[in-house]
Amino acid sequence: MSRRCRRRARRGAVGLQRVRLSSIFPPLVRSPNVASAPTHETTMPANQRTARVRDRRVATDATELLCADHREVRGLFAEYAKLARARAAGSERRPLAEEICTLLTVHAAIEEEIFYREARAAGVDADLLDEAEVEHAAAKDLIAQIRELDAGDALYDARVRVLGEYVGHHVAEEEGELFAKCRASAMDLHAVGARLASRQAELMSEMSEGMEVVP
Repeated sequence: MSRRCRRRARRGAVGLQRVRLSSIFPPLVRSPNVASAPTHETTMPANQRTARVRDRRVATDATELLCADHREVRGLFAEYAKLARARAAGSERRPLAEEICTLLTVHAAIEEEIFYREARAAGVDADLLDEAEVEHAAAKDLIAQIRELDAGDALYDARVRVLGEYVGHHVAEEEGELFAKCRASAMDLHAVGARLASRQAELMSEMSEGMEVVP
C-alpha cells in the first residue's frame, strides 16, 4: 500500500511447508492499538519463502525493500484469485486472505511511520504522499471488513478482489512516480531502508506474540 511481510514454518513432505497461522499470529488481543483476527492454516513452497526472506536481506535500499513487499503481496493476490476461480472452500481461502491483510497492515505501518515522514522531510511531492495516505486509509477500511466476514459470505471474494485492485493502483503510483522522486531527493534510502527492515521485524515479532499493531 502505498503498498506490503510473511510466515515462518517447518519443512514438510514433498517440498512444502505447512504453516499454522495460529502459531505465528495467535488469537489477537485488542489493546489501544490492537485489532483481533482469526487463526487458520495454509501452505506454501519452501523455495518461495526462502526467496522472499532473501529479498528483505538484500534490499537495504528503502524503495527496494518496499518493492519486495509489493511483489510478495501481488503473488498472494494471484494465489487467492486462483482459489476463488476454482471455488475453493472457505477453509482454503480464508487463511490466504488473512495473510494478505496481515502483510498489508504491517507494510502500511512502516510506510506511514517511517518512509512517508522521511520523504516529506526531504521535500518529496506532498500531493503524492497525501494521496498515498488516503489510499492506505481506504485499504485499511476494506481490510477491516474482510476480517469481520466469514469466507462463505457472498461478498467475501469480491472484497478481496477489490482490495487487490486498490493495492495494484497504489503500487503503480508508488513505483512509477513516488519512488523515483524519493531516489532523486536527499533521502538517505539505505538508512531509511535499515529502519524499515528493523521496524517490520519488530511488528512481526509483536504479532507473533498475539498483538497486531494497527497503523
